[in-house]
Amino acid sequence: MATIVQFENVGLRYGPGPETLSDLSFSLEEGAFYFLTGASGAGKTSLLKLLYLAQRPSRGGIRLFGADIVTLPRERMPGFRRRIGVVFQDFRLVPHLSAFDNIALPLRIAGVSDSQLRPPVEEMLNWVGLTDRARALPATLSGGEQQRVAIARAVIGRPELLVADEPTGNVDQDMAARLITLFEALNKLGTTIVVATHDTNLLGKVADAQMLRLERGRMAGPTGSLRSPPRQAGGS
Repeated sequence: MATIVQFENVGLRYGPGPETLSDLSFSLEEGAFYFLTGASGAGKTSLLKLLYLAQRPSRGGIRLFGADIVTLPRERMPGFRRRIGVVFQDFRLVPHLSAFDNIALPLRIAGVSDSQLRPPVEEMLNWVGLTDRARALPATLSGGEQQRVAIARAVIGRPELLVADEPTGNVDQDMAARLITLFEALNKLGTTIVVATHDTNLLGKVADAQMLRLERGRMAGPTGSLRSPPRQAGGS
């Protein structure tokens, strides 16, 4: 199986303080499914930001889709980001667009015509149980409904890499299981999935899923192709 992401001794620091992430060395295999776990403050969201190219590391190397992301020219970043689907913890829906149009947004950006995008958008609305809310604006949706719109928007373009930050945090257990099934279906089509979650009930629901576990910004107890980072001299 090919490697889609490679981290080599990556560190991330915000400002002059201590590193948020330290000495991360691991690989993600193309077409695999990963859960990212760890206590609040362990660095999960920061790691996801590196994966979806919202942040560059303070040190170390990252390769994504075979390219060196650390030295990638800024003008090439948008093309790489279009290959990544992101489910944000705070949803980030466009407030003046309906649920339908929020979900359709990635297809419109990619140049898909209105006539061609309607069937996949309607299919997504049905899958996340929001067919009757298609024309609703985000402000009129509940937190769980907004989360489902955000997930549908992230997966509709069948991204090569899907990164999801607590995607089931605002839905009940039945809907959480349904959304994980949606991620599994996307995974079977070849998308590499990384789901950050506090919900331990999800961890056993995906056959062959692997786990990344962060403790205080360092990888701890990974499985499969993921390896614990080497300790540097003087490291804590």
